[in-house]
Amino acid sequence: MSHSVPFRARGRIVAGCTALVVALGAGAAGCSGDGDPLAAAPYDAADQISFNGPTGAGQTADPDQPLEVVAEDSDGRITDVTAQDASGRYVAGELSADGTRWHSVSPLAADTRYTVRVSTENDDGEPGREVLTFRTGRPAANKRLDVTFGPEAGTYGVGQPVTAELSEPVRDPAQRAVVERALKVRSTPAVEGAWHWVDDEELHYRPRDYWPVGATVEAYSTLEGIKISDRVWGGGAKPLRFTTGDRVIAVTDAAAHTMTVYRNGEEIRRIPVTTGKPGFETRNGVKVVLGKEPFVRMRSSTVGIAEGSADSYDLPVHFATRVTWSGEYVHAAPWSVASQGSANVSHGCVGMSTGNAEWFFGTVREGDLVEVVNSYGETMEPFGNGFGDWNLDWKQWRAGSALTGGKPDGPRPEDAARLRPAQV
Repeated sequence: MSHSVPFRARGRIVAGCTALVVALGAGAAGCSGDGDPLAAAPYDAADQISFNGPTGAGQTADPDQPLEVVAEDSDGRITDVTAQDASGRYVAGELSADGTRWHSVSPLAADTRYTVRVSTENDDGEPGREVLTFRTGRPAANKRLDVTFGPEAGTYGVGQPVTAELSEPVRDPAQRAVVERALKVRSTPAVEGAWHWVDDEELHYRPRDYWPVGATVEAYSTLEGIKISDRVWGGGAKPLRFTTGDRVIAVTDAAAHTMTVYRNGEEIRRIPVTTGKPGFETRNGVKVVLGKEPFVRMRSSTVGIAEGSADSYDLPVHFATRVTWSGEYVHAAPWSVASQGSANVSHGCVGMSTGNAEWFFGTVREGDLVEVVNSYGETMEPFGNGFGDWNLDWKQWRAGSALTGGKPDGPRPEDAARLRPAQV
């Protein structure tokens, strides 16, 4: 059975029986026979290898330097190396094709204890083993990169992205890869997802499709103590956990002047609405509910409309559900009831009767989805004005990752059952 961690050393491939005995030791005798060198317990390979870590008591390794293991004996070679810290994190590494050298390719954490397990074999095919331990020193850098995950704990709609705000900007692609590799998101049930760099200090994580109904989503960081640059090291992060509710999607057809609300794929209400009039067209695309405000005083001056002009307004608004930071809402608009269902007369918001707005306000939660179609407005921007993340297709989304950008899609977790042999 192959090891499940992603960093397995690349290089010389050992015959199946040899690999089994190296992995399991002398207790795995199924492939052995009289005179088979693999039947013996692994020999001590201490004299066969060297590594660049500290050997004296109290000494520490420089986390800035890569770890290196070398086969010193010309009659032997390295077949495998695993390096793991005390918390279970593995160090990625590469093994040369001739088995003479292994070196780490991911950063070491500072002030951390490591265990390195080296497997070897001699010219007769006999397996060797050596276990090395060392500790890295404390970082000399004076900056820590802390991570703040969002949203806060609670229950959200299936469109809610995970956010990660960084305390220091990260611009270099290689450094972004280090950071992103340490930011973990898992959901139950499992879904395919990826991070996307919004800018130098913010990342968003979303699945390929919306989160499943009733999912548990967790985010955490393994970045603490990891070197990111010469002056910046990974800091702390409070783990995040939230759950998802029903799949609630409200589709507004600006041309038909209606909003149709679906819960878990079933239509639950159709509402006459009005959307943005010419010059103030409502944005097309998918928006995520950002919050709900029972009362908002809406002034045209806050969106650049001069007071006293023909389009100026100053209105008390009830049951306002926010979908952009710039001020687009779904809200009660009793002054436009005569136009709702037949004409678009608003300044960009989706207006409806007070009764319908109260129902909508009580039905949706943060993270639910509001989609506008058939408007003459521009498409909702992906970032900067709320959560327009879902307006990028999956290929575009993955292109914003420092790890998956430009790489082909892998199989989805939900497709795993189709990859397994049928049960007999």
